[in-house]
Amino acid sequence: MGIFSKFKNLLIGKKKVSDQIAKVNQEKVEIDQKKFDQGLKKSSSLLNSSINQIAAKYRRLDDELIENIEEALLSFDIGTSASQKILEAIITEIKYQNIADPELIKQIIIDKLFVYYIQDTDVNSDIKLVPNKTNVILVTGVNGVGKTTSIAKLAHLYKNKNYKVCVVAADTFRAGAIAQLEVWSNRIGVHIFKPQKDGQDPASVIYDGLDFAKQNRIDILICDTSGRLQNKIHLMNELKKINSVINKFDSDQPIESLLVIDATTGQSGIVQAKAFNEVTKVTGIILTKMDSTSKGGIVLSIKDAFNLPVKFIGLGESLNDLEPFDLEMFIHGLIKELEINEQ
Repeated sequence: MGIFSKFKNLLIGKKKVSDQIAKVNQEKVEIDQKKFDQGLKKSSSLLNSSINQIAAKYRRLDDELIENIEEALLSFDIGTSASQKILEAIITEIKYQNIADPELIKQIIIDKLFVYYIQDTDVNSDIKLVPNKTNVILVTGVNGVGKTTSIAKLAHLYKNKNYKVCVVAADTFRAGAIAQLEVWSNRIGVHIFKPQKDGQDPASVIYDGLDFAKQNRIDILICDTSGRLQNKIHLMNELKKINSVINKFDSDQPIESLLVIDATTGQSGIVQAKAFNEVTKVTGIILTKMDSTSKGGIVLSIKDAFNLPVKFIGLGESLNDLEPFDLEMFIHGLIKELEINEQ
């Protein structure tokens, strides 16, 4: 069985990404796959180069080979903890099979990389939208990760699916945040709910936005939040208050809390995101600027740090380049350039 076929079989029995693919026509699937392939080209090239170099040098399992594999994993931005676990699995498999064929070394490395992600992970990237309710999407993340742009892309995505969308400008801390979101909203053609007075409390802005959404039968309310980490206690209190206000408005209010991470910031981004994750209940990740990095292993770092699903992935700069995360397409995009023969 070929390596990619094996991954597809591993996904069967979970909340499969292939179920998502079955909902759309084949033409759209092919377009989406091209986006993933193009957006992951830098990462695929690095992975291809690293693994082929290891295979070319392979003669036996020794300290040099182990060091080369470890360096490759770390250079792919997988992180120290995940790299050690994957490295141990690779070494065990090489010893067990007594591998002599360099081509099989490549297969084992790829196999252990993505089996690590698939196992014990919710690979379902769906945003749970409840009919006849205002679905709230809280968007959090440190400043500079692409939070405002991600909100705009989400609004654009759902508007094109014929949902009635409104964005709430509740980041009252950062200068220019409201104006920036207003520019995007006008460009997309969705309503923006802004503070009714200067210095209004963010939780109060969101409460008023919820009331507006209810009165106007809004399907999806996307809420911007502050990205500051300088005073974590203040941020914690603010986010707790926001969640309390949403529950007070409607205890059955469907909420998704999405944390935005910039893929180009690597492990420093993970450290920042860990600090942010401590102050709010996150349900999923938006991974931005994936097309600008060659280190696609950050997806495994996220699993290791949060054990949360990546729900959206940024594969370009245009409004249409935020894609629901699809594990099959992601794996295909990363191993596309590898010379691994399907049997």
